[in-house]
Amino acid sequence: MQVLIHRDSKPWQLQVWVSFLIAVFLCAVGLSWLPGRDLDRAFMIMGYFFCLSAAFVLAKYVRDQEKSLAEGKLADTPMFKLVVWGSFFLAMSLTGWGLWRMEINETYKAFLGVSWLYLITCSFTLAKTLRDKHEADLNEARMQGRMSRAAPDSV
Repeated sequence: MQVLIHRDSKPWQLQVWVSFLIAVFLCAVGLSWLPGRDLDRAFMIMGYFFCLSAAFVLAKYVRDQEKSLAEGKLADTPMFKLVVWGSFFLAMSLTGWGLWRMEINETYKAFLGVSWLYLITCSFTLAKTLRDKHEADLNEARMQGRMSRAAPDSV
């Protein structure tokens, strides 16, 4: 019996990583040359990191929930759900508010906003790609373990 293990193609993996790195680069460039006060710059850098980490946590949470529902188990508590979703919306809201209220050129705000949203979408895609690879590796290891136990000893 042949079992198919889905793996993302190498070009797809490359595209995901390149997109994520471009997003990080664009955000870094925008934040590095951010005009205005140092406090605004520090707030925006913290906001971008908060959003990025919240996006990765949310991606993992959603994926774990999907897997647990398929297995008929409860993965996390309702309070954890509130914390994960609340953190993501809080991070996005506070960063968006900080960007909106900054007294800088509108074109610069647009650049920062677009690069920030690009970073968030790329982080979700990267999280999914990494999780898919991890699950495919686990499935392959399980298959190899079963095959080695099923093979007769050749001593």
